[in-house]
Amino acid sequence: MPVAMDPKAKERFDLIVENLAEILNPEIIETVLAEGRNPRIYWGTATTGRPHTGYYVAALKIAQLLAAGCEVVVLLADIHGFLDNLKAPLELVESRAKYYRKIITALIQSVGVPTEKLEFILGSSYQKSPDYTMDVYRLSSLITEHDARKSGAEIVKQSTNAPLSGLLYPVLQVLDEEHLKVDAQLGGVDQRKLFAAATEWLPKLGYRKRAHLVNPMIAGLSGGKMSSSVQDSKIDLLDPAETITKKIRKAEAAPRVVEENGIVAIVEYILLPAAALKGRKEFRVERRDEEPLIYTDAQKLKEDYINDVLTPQSLKPAVAAGLVEIMAPIQEAYQASTEWQEITLKAYPPPEKKQKKIKDKGSRHPGAGKPQDLPERPAPVDQ
Repeated sequence: MPVAMDPKAKERFDLIVENLAEILNPEIIETVLAEGRNPRIYWGTATTGRPHTGYYVAALKIAQLLAAGCEVVVLLADIHGFLDNLKAPLELVESRAKYYRKIITALIQSVGVPTEKLEFILGSSYQKSPDYTMDVYRLSSLITEHDARKSGAEIVKQSTNAPLSGLLYPVLQVLDEEHLKVDAQLGGVDQRKLFAAATEWLPKLGYRKRAHLVNPMIAGLSGGKMSSSVQDSKIDLLDPAETITKKIRKAEAAPRVVEENGIVAIVEYILLPAAALKGRKEFRVERRDEEPLIYTDAQKLKEDYINDVLTPQSLKPAVAAGLVEIMAPIQEAYQASTEWQEITLKAYPPPEKKQKKIKDKGSRHPGAGKPQDLPERPAPVDQ
């Protein structure tokens, strides 16, 4: 049942749950607010591939949580990145964690949110402690392989004869809620199975269950979800303006179809919420020989797109321009920081160029050598 809250607490709760796909165990947040405390909430990100524009969804939600007076922890999950099928090799883990801290700070600042109250915690700073390690052993003895595999099915890379580390990944993420001393965890809909598992598993160890704030997932530029590992689906947060424009121009955006349409999703989950943070929730689409279309909510934009009032040809340039504008502060911060640039090279070193192999085709191959290079033929022997 809903917990009784005064009007101020109710206002804070409404901001915490705004734009979420779902909230699990909301009464936990309601109770904290009713007691006059600030909810402590964490969002974790495995430090693997380079963050992309899909990270704006979490950044915008974090902005709302800060505005609601929540204590927000950003977990830089370096050990998780290593456990997930070696997506972050050990020799790169430290540099990638530093890169993530830089880019996430710049990302949140790019939507006008101060980051002084954000708390960054490195996973390896506490996940190797005796207490945490013992909890890993304890929980591993209480859950089945089937349950561990099921809970991580959508967040850990699945493969035939996968490493055992993939089964440990969800165990660690569940225990993070207790060891970070939070009231709730924020994550995408792809983590819902793990969130449900956490609600069941933590009480097995005598720990209290937490609330879970479930963010929507943004569609990729090629359909499906936007992913760091799928190049055609994403826009890197450090992509220059011309690259952003080119990727948006080439993106899949079927006329009249809004499902799994990455271009429409960018407006709904990034550009309109970012504009709202700046005090003017508006998205403008210029049209040749016609009045511009101005949207203050995603539903009207979707209706116009379905009815072909808004076409992909008109929408794409407006989306590209909007992304270039809000990502400009990230680009500027990167260009101004030699330290960040050096970290990037260490975290994501360019692939080594393959040496072109010179085939040894042998001396009998036509043209293989000049006549003088060939061995002299012995003189015939008189019989």
